[in-house]
Amino acid sequence: MDLTQGTAKEKNNRAKKMMLWFGIVSLIMGFAGWTSAYIVSSKREDWLDNILLPNAFYLSTAIIIFSSLTYILAKKAVKNNKQGLATTWLITTLALGIAFIVVQFIGFSQMLESGYYFTGPTSNIKMSYIFLIAAVHIVHVVAGLLSLIVVLVQQLRNKYTAENMLGLELGATFWHFLDILWVYLILFMYFVK
Repeated sequence: MDLTQGTAKEKNNRAKKMMLWFGIVSLIMGFAGWTSAYIVSSKREDWLDNILLPNAFYLSTAIIIFSSLTYILAKKAVKNNKQGLATTWLITTLALGIAFIVVQFIGFSQMLESGYYFTGPTSNIKMSYIFLIAAVHIVHVVAGLLSLIVVLVQQLRNKYTAENMLGLELGATFWHFLDILWVYLILFMYFVK
């Protein structure tokens, strides 16, 4: 397909999708760097390999996976011209995104209650990485929530139709990326001791 062909709207849509993918690739590179540093640091003598991840992290994983499903259902509802249902699914996705962050902070509290800290005399390098990786992911989930709020406002203004879903599609792509990223991170932290 020749990217220079098409209407101005088609070119604009392709440009927006490309910019989103550039952003996603840069995020992948950042998290690849942190997980690589995690692996390299795991060879240190002071690395603790018997630390269990907080149970709240597993619950938050289920929540974010479910939120991707609700986003998919919202898109499907728009395609089927069921605008009210689409709005309900988007609100559900937003609530689940907020729940994900709340449960993540519960996970941080569980780590603190177990005596693990990000910095200080009782901290260790492994827990510092876990705090850092999870916290940076939360920052990106906040960005995802902001994009979801924009999508929800546009949905309430009846901007999306089966023929015009670009904003919804871009928001959903970013949200699904955040979901897949967290699943990767939780599996990585679980299996890489």
